[in-house]
Amino acid sequence: MNIRFVGIDPDTDEDGCPTVWVDDSTEDLLIQGYQADEETTATCDRFSPAQAPIPAGETVIRIPKRMIPVIRKACDELDSGVR
Repeated sequence: MNIRFVGIDPDTDEDGCPTVWVDDSTEDLLIQGYQADEETTATCDRFSPAQAPIPAGETVIRIPKRMIPVIRKACDELDSGVR
């Protein structure tokens, strides 16, 4: 597995903050975020196009808006083949 750090929450205190990595072997994004509260998770369940509860092994994470540039950077790097 070849994991590459892309960025961290710009408002971080560097103690468990939202972070984005890229897995260069699979070209997947790996995102650490805040666990969504029960109300948010239930709402996502209700409006899921899958029309099924979120399955075991998956969860809803909350990413702050300020992380959008970091996520874009990761997507751009994957699209351009940057390694």
